[in-house]
Amino acid sequence: MNPAEPYRIADVETLLTPALAIYPEIVDRNIAATVRLLGGDVNRWRPHLKTVKLGFIMRRMVECGIAQAKCSTTVELSAACAAGMKDVLLAYPVVGANAARVAELAEENRSVRISVLAENPGQAAAWKRRPVGVFIDVNPGMDRTGMEQGDVAAIVGLVRQIESAGIEFRGLHYYDGHVTAPAMEEREKAAHRNYDRLMEIVTAVERAGFPVGEVITSGTPAFPCAAMYAPFRSGRFVHRASPGTVVYSDMSSLTQLPAEWGYQPAALVVSTVVSHPKTNFLTCDAGHKAVSADAGVPTCAVAGRPDLVPLKPSEEHLPIEVKGGARPEIGEALYLIPRHVCPTVNNFDDALIVTGQRVTSLEKVTARGHEARLPAAAARKSDRAST
Repeated sequence: MNPAEPYRIADVETLLTPALAIYPEIVDRNIAATVRLLGGDVNRWRPHLKTVKLGFIMRRMVECGIAQAKCSTTVELSAACAAGMKDVLLAYPVVGANAARVAELAEENRSVRISVLAENPGQAAAWKRRPVGVFIDVNPGMDRTGMEQGDVAAIVGLVRQIESAGIEFRGLHYYDGHVTAPAMEEREKAAHRNYDRLMEIVTAVERAGFPVGEVITSGTPAFPCAAMYAPFRSGRFVHRASPGTVVYSDMSSLTQLPAEWGYQPAALVVSTVVSHPKTNFLTCDAGHKAVSADAGVPTCAVAGRPDLVPLKPSEEHLPIEVKGGARPEIGEALYLIPRHVCPTVNNFDDALIVTGQRVTSLEKVTARGHEARLPAAAARKSDRAST
């Protein structure tokens, strides 16, 4: 079978391109592969919804028994609640108006266990008398957010302040997204060294008299390392890994995870060849406003055509060099596997749902972008102007 064959869409010439296409049968297989790697225990997975974005796919995950997730924006949080998730962590240090919006959503979704991150007393105190739990964010050496993992006394002190304020202490969040060594053995050693340090923090918190309900680790590169770390399976806490990219998979994650685990790309960009600018070159209509360029060049691969090498894109154009084989004709469709699928999904308002080489529905990318609200005074002024 041609490697592009699972992605072909009948009557593709009738579609406006570039278009995002999602293949739910492949999504299901990717979900099953992830649960299998976590010992068949769906409760050990708290997927990050920054990749998934579609309420349609979130609901599919809920149907597979996934009741907990994490996200980064209030629009993702709202979509997760609407999709039926029962336990959602907003894994981003929200402050000010963003924190107030989370509090609103928590009040509106009392049946959902909503939590946030905190790394200092001020952030934690904001949730007093709110129906919101708190995870302490620990910096594992990625140096992006969180309390320094070496300052165990400060972490225990913040737990004590959270508990004394009557706020629910949920556990520890430890996102080791920087553990990406190409060799799995080297990656596992680095991850397990970090997890040993994390377990020291867990032990210190427990010795201070505070139960740790949950420990969350690991994006896509490190989650197999977390799945194999024995203390996570024998602790008094629930351990959950939080890879999200694996739901759709992309060129980056497929190089990070062994092929025998069975992951396949489930979200592609359908593009059309629009130009033959010179010999052995073509251009299609999937520039970086369609396929994200944040992970570098090439931004994608052409399914079934390893001889087609994508070059640096501009906003609406993707030049491709033909290294071998026949050059696709102008008007021909190409199926592009993103190098980084998460921001690529975020580029689109809608997604084609493709089953059996047919488009079966058009679904909103529900959690695209960010919410925007007028300040209260401006909103009142706007209301007066409209009457």
